[in-house]
Amino acid sequence: MPVRAAFPFRRLAVAALAGSALALFVAATPAKPVTPWASNISITPVGAHLVGNPDAKVKLVEYFSYTCSHCADFAKLGSAPLKSQYIAKGLVLFEYRNLVRDPVDMTAALLARCGPVSAFEGNHQAIFLAQPVWLTKVVKATDAQKTSWYQGDTGTRARKIAADTGLAALMQKRGYSLAQVNACLDSEVAQAEVTGMTNIGLAADRVRGTPTFFLNGRDVQVTVWAALKTKLDAALKGS
Repeated sequence: MPVRAAFPFRRLAVAALAGSALALFVAATPAKPVTPWASNISITPVGAHLVGNPDAKVKLVEYFSYTCSHCADFAKLGSAPLKSQYIAKGLVLFEYRNLVRDPVDMTAALLARCGPVSAFEGNHQAIFLAQPVWLTKVVKATDAQKTSWYQGDTGTRARKIAADTGLAALMQKRGYSLAQVNACLDSEVAQAEVTGMTNIGLAADRVRGTPTFFLNGRDVQVTVWAALKTKLDAALKGS
């Protein structure tokens, strides 16, 4: 009896050891890494910011202007769901393209490009969210201030605009020194990229207003998030 009684315990012990070994093996096996597509940001050859899965079925391009109120509305209402529901899941590759309309727009565009590539989206959102504040200062600027915005080279103009509108102060609150802000405004590379994108938008893509969205190369002719979402869903379904 003692010998017979020992076998169940022995089998249980062996099973327990096997189970422990399996658990250790599973724990030791590394999980398949998940690509953080929403933080996969790069710069295109024309200087646009690209975020998402390069192999995504849907390629979405937005031409925007920082002085455009409809663009600000999209940034407030559409950016978060676009990022969480489409870009982060690897479904959409999204490209930000500038289309500057005036020296104020150019100033904001240059400031958005301050810092590393990873800082762009935060700068972009901050500038749009604060648009009612700094755009009001543009409207209320004196004639002397506005005249100075058209004097000198691009960097000189942008420095005056950034100071008069509070855009420089906005960037300083985001952690940039005044020297860094001025360096961003003086960057001839950034100025050329923003101007180049604008020229491509106007001449090649025939953009006539902002925001304009191109979905897989075609102008979808919608400007608000709800309508764009419908277009995205249809494209992902293959219709």
